[in-house]
Amino acid sequence: MQVEALVIQDVKRVIPPRFQDARGFFSETYNAAAFKAAGISADFVQDNHSLSVQAGTVRGLHFQAPPFAQAKLVRVLRGAILDVAVDVRRSSPTYGKWVSAELSAHNGHQLFVPAGFLHGFVTREPDTEIAYKVDNYYSKECDGAVMWNDPDLAIAWGVADGEALVSDKDAQAQVFADFSSPF
Repeated sequence: MQVEALVIQDVKRVIPPRFQDARGFFSETYNAAAFKAAGISADFVQDNHSLSVQAGTVRGLHFQAPPFAQAKLVRVLRGAILDVAVDVRRSSPTYGKWVSAELSAHNGHQLFVPAGFLHGFVTREPDTEIAYKVDNYYSKECDGAVMWNDPDLAIAWGVADGEALVSDKDAQAQVFADFSSPF
């Protein structure tokens, strides 16, 4: 398993090997010992699965505040996304900076996003399915969001504001200037 730190070092691209033959491929997408050896010590407790029917669907920027903060391991089962993580750890030198990675069913790449980050993605293809592991349980009381297209963050989503499909919750999220990080 190949693990690469991105520009923000704690966010990691995980590239599991694929063993292909005439039938298709086999890939071990998670192995606790291999992850620990690569410096990823999250103890995953829940798997989530989402389907976005339309290309240009934006989900995020979401977070779970402590004590239910979550690290995530994101992968694409069908389709493609641009996956985004924004550092909101107050003591971090990269606070307010973002990093992104192209994840697809074709490339098989995964993104590890530690707790203390906003997380979101935009779908690049219709009928995109995402699966992700989290290391803490969901808590409605600790759930929060920051506006996906906040000009202070200036994330290069690759989709125009008027073309993105967003939920009512995400459309009404707070701006980054008003966000008081719990991390």
